[in-house]
Amino acid sequence: MAPIQCILSLLCFFSLLINFTSGSNGVEPNGTRWAVLVAGSSGYGNYRHQADVCHAYQILKNGGLKDENIIVFMYDDIAFNEYNPRPGVIINKPHGPDVYEGVPKDYTGDAVTVENLYAVISGNKTAVKGGSGKVLDSGPDDYIFIYYADHGGPGVLEMIDEEIYAKDFVTVLEEKHKAGTFKSMVVYIEACEAGSIFEGLLPNNINIYATTATDSSEPSWGYYCRDLNFPFSGEYDVCLGDLYSIAWLEDSDTHNLRNETLGKQYHVVRHLDYDKTLQSPVMQYGDLELSKEVLYTYIGTNPENDEYTDSIESVVQPMSQARISQRDADLYYFWHKFQRAPEGSPKKLEAQRQLLDELAYRKHVDQSIENIVTTLFGTKDGKMVTNGVRASGQPVVDDWDCLKTFVKTYKEHCGPLKAYGLKYTRAMANMCNAGITMDQIAMASAKACA
Repeated sequence: MAPIQCILSLLCFFSLLINFTSGSNGVEPNGTRWAVLVAGSSGYGNYRHQADVCHAYQILKNGGLKDENIIVFMYDDIAFNEYNPRPGVIINKPHGPDVYEGVPKDYTGDAVTVENLYAVISGNKTAVKGGSGKVLDSGPDDYIFIYYADHGGPGVLEMIDEEIYAKDFVTVLEEKHKAGTFKSMVVYIEACEAGSIFEGLLPNNINIYATTATDSSEPSWGYYCRDLNFPFSGEYDVCLGDLYSIAWLEDSDTHNLRNETLGKQYHVVRHLDYDKTLQSPVMQYGDLELSKEVLYTYIGTNPENDEYTDSIESVVQPMSQARISQRDADLYYFWHKFQRAPEGSPKKLEAQRQLLDELAYRKHVDQSIENIVTTLFGTKDGKMVTNGVRASGQPVVDDWDCLKTFVKTYKEHCGPLKAYGLKYTRAMANMCNAGITMDQIAMASAKACA
């Protein structure tokens, strides 16, 4: 890009940000701030998701929210994992501070379930199984912030070994609105194809504003990963955070959130995350009028940032040069674990087995889906059916029961989908949209993985 074009582009971007600072001036809201923070994964290779959520908790805590109003879902198998080089500590960036200290253990281990998440959001204490029992016991004047970080696929989010389906999730939000138990809500989602959770589903008239790490057809990205231009000092073989999450978290760490609007943060994060060569645009959905409100209304602000003032340098530093697809993060972790383990040691053999198992799993999923497609549509027509992406504004599937049945039947006959396999929920959705029946799904899945 020519220098003059560069200058004009930056000025235009900066002026756009200024336009988004015109919301309320950070007046204390009449209602209570509530938050639900969700890390839906387990396993040390997914370190980054719990690190993101723990960092979010520290921002909310510094912002003035009380623990009684912050509800945390995380498996809690990272801080004291045998591979964690700093036992009892979780960091979200190289040489970063401990973000694990003080985090409430509301729903951990087997209590991290889809059923509990829906019950918590709905405020249904009797439906909760295990955990602290805390729910969003909010009222009509209250403000809710929901943040989710994990794996996903077209139309789905992962929740340990379960799936959160977009239609069900949005229905829970709609029912929450109908119950009149919040004034407005903000939802941030970090996952591959995260936009598909709201695309064509989230109404713009129920006082909910959402942003997502990507659109409905692209992956999201791990960040602060070893050997990707970051000066690591410890023995971390994992990515410490996710790009979209790091962008909004670190923006919130330093800014006076009494002055920064949701819309401004969206544009800052979109700029930091977006790379034309990688095509992973941050998106926004729902009631876009809420983007004019300040972040302070939902997540408070750290008093230490009261004197912060914006400069153009603070909002135009790209973060896209050192990222890895969330779907490849497992391979990345197993490879580094294998490379760094002592020759001939049990850890070397374990890492080798994990790496080979992951490669074999990917080959199995690729082949099984190809077999299903070929059985139902033939080779030529199958590619046309499964590779298509629906037009903007349409959900990934019309018949959600068909998609749920497909995923369940596939798992019964062929095994788990996991992070890599979730990308094939689009192929399943497209086959449902093409009119396949439940019997055809069962027959093709059984044949593919016999």
